[in-house]
Amino acid sequence: MYRVIMSGGGTGGHIYPAIAIANEIKSRYPDSEILFVGAKDRMEMEKVPQAGYPIKGLWITGVQRSFTLKNLSFPFKVISSLWGARKIIKSFKPDVVIGTGGFASGPLLKMAELANIPVLIQEQNSYPGITNKLLAKKANKICVAYDGLDRFFPKEKIVKTGNPVRKGLLHIDNKVEEAKKFFDLKEGKCTLLVIGGSLGARRINELIEKELDFFDTQNVQIIWQCGKLYYDKYKLYDNTKNVQVHEFLNNMDYAYAAADVVISRAGAGSVSELCIVGKPVVFIPSPNVAEDHQTKNAMAVVNQDAALIIKEEDLNADFENKFSQLIAQPERKKELGQNIRKLALVDATKDIVNEVEKLLKK
Repeated sequence: MYRVIMSGGGTGGHIYPAIAIANEIKSRYPDSEILFVGAKDRMEMEKVPQAGYPIKGLWITGVQRSFTLKNLSFPFKVISSLWGARKIIKSFKPDVVIGTGGFASGPLLKMAELANIPVLIQEQNSYPGITNKLLAKKANKICVAYDGLDRFFPKEKIVKTGNPVRKGLLHIDNKVEEAKKFFDLKEGKCTLLVIGGSLGARRINELIEKELDFFDTQNVQIIWQCGKLYYDKYKLYDNTKNVQVHEFLNNMDYAYAAADVVISRAGAGSVSELCIVGKPVVFIPSPNVAEDHQTKNAMAVVNQDAALIIKEEDLNADFENKFSQLIAQPERKKELGQNIRKLALVDATKDIVNEVEKLLKK
């Protein structure tokens, strides 16, 4: 029986890969014990128990980029979380520790490395965050989704696996009719899916609100996930002008299956999912993330002629022109969908757990 600690959180992009890896370990080793470690008061404390796993929380947050009084407590949080991580490791006695990114993974993986417990890092982005860069030297294996990460990590530790995605997305072509019924969509209209992450994306939501009349003239119907932080503001548009507004989409397989075009942030998890579902995408990367990694994620796809990108600062000038051109060209939409699907790494979860197994059996 193996004992595994998973650590990752803060956003769905760190949580869902960790859950996918845990599910694959559990399917291979049903008797294994899996414990998650996250940051207190972050979304993993809700999402992980919903997936059926226990979780412990550490008192940790990131450093604010601008000077703020919150930063004064950061050193105390680091010390507290390192101490908490040490206690968790001593009592749980894991055979391996897996980090998928986020605040809590830093202290947890650091204490695992000090205790000589095998550590695997799963880096989702094309440009790694500072935590994984610091932990990489002592990690046993680093699973990545993009080429060129030997600029940041020891080359001999890197395995290109791709990012884990939800299993239900692998065969969405069989679900198109079902999905259209599920969302009660109208025939003959182009269906736009808008996703800005689980919490929502302020600038994307502002864009969609501003362009509702434009979408109406383009014969577009919209499935709009505005996110938890923005639902109260935008729910008034639900069921107006062929728009449906959702706080969160639990049936992402149906949402992707129903979509003709997708507007999305460029978080690593979203990019990996969009490669698998093979739909034409307009990426609007968040400029508010460390090292501008969403732009780098998007450009890794755009450079393969597999998606479009519009930066937030260019939305007012470029959006209507680029979007109307795209939906007016069925062949271009098809080409983008085919090109992005070529980039998919569909066995990512299995390949990552194969690497975990090697560490367990050493």
